[in-house]
Amino acid sequence: MKVLVLGGDGFCGWPASLHLSARGDEVVIVDNFSRRRIDEELGVQSLTPIRSMVERRAAWREVSGRDITVVELDIAQDYHGLLELLATERPDAIIHFAEQRAAPYSMKSARHKRYTIDNNVNATHNVLCAIVDSGQDIHLVHLGTMGVYGYGTAGMAIPEGYLDIQVPTDGGVVETEILYPTNPGSIYHMTKVLDQTLFAYYAKNDELRITDLHQGIIWGTNTRETSLDERLINRFDYDGDYGTVLNRFLMQSAVGYPLTVHGTGGQTRAFIHIQDMVRCVEIALDNPPTAGDRVKIFNQMTETHRVRDLAQLVAKITGACVEMVPDPRKEAFENDLVVRNDNFLALGLNPITLSEGLLREINETAGRYADRADHSRIPATSLWTRNQQAGIPASIAGTK
Repeated sequence: MKVLVLGGDGFCGWPASLHLSARGDEVVIVDNFSRRRIDEELGVQSLTPIRSMVERRAAWREVSGRDITVVELDIAQDYHGLLELLATERPDAIIHFAEQRAAPYSMKSARHKRYTIDNNVNATHNVLCAIVDSGQDIHLVHLGTMGVYGYGTAGMAIPEGYLDIQVPTDGGVVETEILYPTNPGSIYHMTKVLDQTLFAYYAKNDELRITDLHQGIIWGTNTRETSLDERLINRFDYDGDYGTVLNRFLMQSAVGYPLTVHGTGGQTRAFIHIQDMVRCVEIALDNPPTAGDRVKIFNQMTETHRVRDLAQLVAKITGACVEMVPDPRKEAFENDLVVRNDNFLALGLNPITLSEGLLREINETAGRYADRADHSRIPATSLWTRNQQAGIPASIAGTK
């Protein structure tokens, strides 16, 4: 199978590209390398040292004997370049990771909100238009987010994308199906909601084959492939904008920083290990919808946890201290979350769940590169509204 991986230089795109290449797919990475430029903008770098794409490709060729093609292209801005690429490569499938992925970054300022909307929505719509214009039968797999559903307490298990409802009419009750009502909590999450609506339209109007993966928060940093050679190592973001919560806790403990729990820590979230993420992408590729079907939606998660419980678990394992800090986000301090993920389980996913061994392994990785950490970039300081406060621990603020 020939696969275009849009955003293949990123946190999810890179390990997914290697995983698919390892199984024998012909992989073409398409990226504008904006994530590396955002590092420069924020004045922070991955805790793990990320090599240039030239070095990454060479290392993969050495350890696997396989080549990955790389095309530098901004799909949100260069529509004709994207259309020409499809005509040249004629892929069987496209995996779409090419969106600005951080909710805090999307809320930093009006400029960041506008950039996230412009980049993410344009990228998605350009891909859909280009598939139609190309006249090719290409399966599109998109990395979405559980955040399209929102994080309120629904009182029910969140289904995989669709909700059966009953509508009272003059002629009686009509049973129908709708997309599960959306409730985005940031501009980033809003773009994924807009993506979902675009997918529904193009599946209906143009009979495109589309799979949308509503993903939970990733924990872990490396997969089997990225562990083969240090030059292949994946990103380990720890800063307040791009670091994911569990990875941040493990990094904070490794460098002697308090585990920063926002608000009460009662936010319940869905999680998935990065190795399961690449496996889910593989399963989605191998089980496409047929032309004319509705969008196939998977809840790409394996377990749910309350944030304060994760902090206590990490503290127990590592001896770190936990500190409650203001919540820079506008969100419910407490929520329950029950999620259905039957489709991936039925298709053979054997989930990796939280274990002390894996958490210690990640903590050791963070400790290995602790000298690269900039402690001033650890707190979450991007505010959802003017009424929010930065998540800076009092013990740290008092030392300044």
